[in-house]
Amino acid sequence: MQPAIFLDRDGVINENRADHVTSWDEFVPVHGALAGLRMLAESGLPVFVLTNQAIVGRGQLTAGALDALHARMCAWAARHGGAIRQVYYCPHDAADRCGCRKPAPGMFYQAARDHDIDLTRSYYVGDALTDVAAGQTAGCATILVRSGRGLTQLLRQQAQSYSGYGVAGDLPHAARFITHDHARRTGRVSLFSTMRLAVNSVQFV
Repeated sequence: MQPAIFLDRDGVINENRADHVTSWDEFVPVHGALAGLRMLAESGLPVFVLTNQAIVGRGQLTAGALDALHARMCAWAARHGGAIRQVYYCPHDAADRCGCRKPAPGMFYQAARDHDIDLTRSYYVGDALTDVAAGQTAGCATILVRSGRGLTQLLRQQAQSYSGYGVAGDLPHAARFITHDHARRTGRVSLFSTMRLAVNSVQFV
């Protein structure tokens, strides 16, 4: 079994929209997202995107249109040196009480079954407290980025009940930590990467 890297989509790769991203024209990359995706690709670990997309269940966007959007996102990342292995999404609303909508860990478990992934050696990057809950329930090392909703989420009173996760500025910041930590676990840490991480360390809560 291999470790993997899981990413939330909205707020980590692309900017959040109050009315949701329904087309490629509305897909606006978060600043630094491409650099982060390139760094993660260089780690050698497979990268997956896990995203709640209740707009499908509500009829605001067809599954086919969402698949097409995600295909363009993966191609866009690949053109710039990134590599997204697969995108998993939950089409349900919170009221459906499904097992796949984050904070439930169902999408992690499905990806682990599909790709023989060891979740306990894997990483997850999100921008919401529900992401923290999902990643930790799945057994992943979990990082909350301050891009997207992250900073606002950290200021919420509910954040005080969460612990054991990292806080990074954005995806490149999280990617530096992940690549260094994976190298450390596999005995391939360089002095340069250690010094760089020390300057831009991820804060753990």
